[in-house]
Amino acid sequence: MSLSEQFMPAFLEEVVGDRFGRYSKYIIQDRAIPDVRDGLKPVQRRILYAMYDSGNTPEKTYRKSAKTVGDVMGNYHPHGDSSIYEGMVRMAQPWKMGHMLVDGHGNWGSQDDDPAAAMRYTEARLSSIAMEMLRDIEKRTVLFKDNFDNTAKEPVVLPSRYPNLLVNGVSGISSGFATEIPPHNLREAIDACIALMEKPSIELDEIMMFMKGPDFPTGGLIMGGDGILDAYRTGKGRIYIRSKTEIENMRGGKQQIVITEIPYQVVKSRLVTAMENIRLEKKVEGIAEVRDESGREGLRIVVELKKEADAQGILAYLLKKTDLQVTYNFNMVAIVNKAPQQLGLKSILEAYIAHQREVVTFRTKYELEKAEDRAHVLEGLVKALNILDEVIAAIKASKNRQDAQNNLIWMFGFTERQADSILTLQLYRLTNLEINSLQKELDDLMKKISQLRSILDSDRKLIGVIRKELLEIKEKYGIERRSAIQGEVEELKVNLEVLVNAEDVFVTLSKEGYVKRSSMQSYTRSGGERSASGVKEGDYISQVLEVNTLENLLVFTQKGQYFLLPVHQVPEFKWKDPGTAIVNVIPLAKDDRISSVLAIKSFEEPDHSLVFVTRKGQVKRTELKEYITKRSGAVAACKVGKDDEVLSVHLSTGGKDIMLITKEAMAIRFREDEVNPMGRVSGGVRGIQLKDTDEVVSVLWVEGDEGEVAVLSDLGYGKRSLLLDYAPQSRGGKGVVTFEFKEGKRVKPNGSRISGGFYCKEQRQLTVMTKEGQAHTLSSESVPLTERKHIGKLVVPVDKLDEITELIQDFNENQTGTTS
Repeated sequence: MSLSEQFMPAFLEEVVGDRFGRYSKYIIQDRAIPDVRDGLKPVQRRILYAMYDSGNTPEKTYRKSAKTVGDVMGNYHPHGDSSIYEGMVRMAQPWKMGHMLVDGHGNWGSQDDDPAAAMRYTEARLSSIAMEMLRDIEKRTVLFKDNFDNTAKEPVVLPSRYPNLLVNGVSGISSGFATEIPPHNLREAIDACIALMEKPSIELDEIMMFMKGPDFPTGGLIMGGDGILDAYRTGKGRIYIRSKTEIENMRGGKQQIVITEIPYQVVKSRLVTAMENIRLEKKVEGIAEVRDESGREGLRIVVELKKEADAQGILAYLLKKTDLQVTYNFNMVAIVNKAPQQLGLKSILEAYIAHQREVVTFRTKYELEKAEDRAHVLEGLVKALNILDEVIAAIKASKNRQDAQNNLIWMFGFTERQADSILTLQLYRLTNLEINSLQKELDDLMKKISQLRSILDSDRKLIGVIRKELLEIKEKYGIERRSAIQGEVEELKVNLEVLVNAEDVFVTLSKEGYVKRSSMQSYTRSGGERSASGVKEGDYISQVLEVNTLENLLVFTQKGQYFLLPVHQVPEFKWKDPGTAIVNVIPLAKDDRISSVLAIKSFEEPDHSLVFVTRKGQVKRTELKEYITKRSGAVAACKVGKDDEVLSVHLSTGGKDIMLITKEAMAIRFREDEVNPMGRVSGGVRGIQLKDTDEVVSVLWVEGDEGEVAVLSDLGYGKRSLLLDYAPQSRGGKGVVTFEFKEGKRVKPNGSRISGGFYCKEQRQLTVMTKEGQAHTLSSESVPLTERKHIGKLVVPVDKLDEITELIQDFNENQTGTTS
């Protein structure tokens, strides 16, 4: 045979698909997903049956866990011992099971996620309620199958005399399927079963009158009536589980938050660590200490607060940011007829009731068979005792036992079974008392047979038996509900005051884009001069804002984007430090720069709007509330043309005039209300008609006729003129000339462009920055007062190759606009 003939061609897709399909089927059916009838995964079922089969029952002493694990692995579950022991440990932990199925002795782990001791140290036995899972298993109530090596039999499913799938819940992940069924209250689950048995057409709403929702062994508050209804209808739904908390008053006006119940499957130690980290990182002001005081009396976590701390606010923050409150997602998937299926509550109950019908029917048939066999024997004995002398004579005349048995069958009509029982009858049974007792036993058996037959013949009586036995279990093992249910989901609102300590601070922004937050204390210790803030060499401060840590900053860029930056998120530095690049604080694009920064106390202020002005003279006004956002990234603030950029953004309350001053010395003044409010991402309207070579360099906010307007050229020439000289006109015009440039070869130039302008009613101090980084201080009074169109006077000495690039108003005054 050639080498090629030893192999069969096959497509890889088919081979992999076939193998993975088989693997998936095994994982789903025989490992991760529970059976809808008994609510157990195969490993759990095998553990319980192995313990039952070896006599490891509640009335016996505890037995080493290693022996049980060995029995399970050797007889039923050919996998690793760790997976078997883990399944056993879970069934012994009261914080995971509604009713424990394994009664453990020793260290079986803790709610802090401590592992159980090794199986050679722990001991276990079946719990009392686990016996109800196995009750009547020897009466042919369930099917058995061969184990993995055909040396023993194991049950396909347990009788499960109560709805264990709902009572204990289950969690599992398999190939393509996952399941998450929460624990429920035993009493409620049994009441729901009985209600459905008595009225099969019952609606889900009526069932939920008996079964209100999950009942977690760890207690807590369940929120979300709609989520429970969705889950019970479709098998999928979401609820919220909140810890049980209480705020206690202490001596000295202090308070503490006491937690006595935490959500299901939350690890207590991790929860305590998370709250302690919040305290250490000072994410919340007011937490003094976090302690775990849990002990024999139960769970108790204490969050001690500082004096005058907002207890309700801190509790809301902890509920939102830690596992004090969690979401729980129902995904009720179980094996039905050997296939996974997503089930609603009614479907689960119907499947369980159908299983109980089978169990009780098979048990009744078994008991009927045993009773009829015993009645048959008793009938033979009673008949023999009535003709005792003849029977004894026939036996005495027989050669041997077999001959005696044949003679009894031939002479008196006994069956072989009856004849055998007569021959084994003990002599003391011939007394009068025993004869009467045999007759009584036969009469009782006939009544029992009649009763068993009536159960098999009547569905109503069958349901009655199931109901009676369920009520007995409810009475014996039922406990009060541990989890409270609240229909509405409370929205958690955390006030900023809880997270941030209110403090007045300075925020500075430099020309190169360095930002910092400095405390008043640091500012005072550094000399109390705003202009003395630290910067890197060659850089200078362009804006200083006096704000509170509870306020927000709106950071606008030249390309029409904006960022919402809470003041408390600006990195804190000393006043003499240069700060950090703003790209480390907000995700500013590399090719974009900041045009304006505004401090906002509230976005809901009436009649407040933002006014945008671009280099090309576009003006846009939008209501402030349009800029509310929760996003930390860039948001569109204004539509900007291809060769344009945002020059200035101003927070306006309306009623003033806008004055635009251009590079080529044109100025226009118009009322703000000529610009109608527009949407957030609109492009605005024309504020001034510009030549192709011109652009806006300053935006001034003026009102009335008082005050003066000053402009400064690139070579340091400046002049002031009365505001009265700038009559208001319609938006979009060419404006009027505000400065005259000297022309001619022999004339000393006074500049080629306007660097900026400012408006003043009284003396002001300004800082003039040059291209070479030189800073000059300028008083408004040093600028000559002339007519509107004038050549000005040299007010700032500028080097031959240098020029003025920016005007910055004095930091000790409120900055109402940006000049450049």
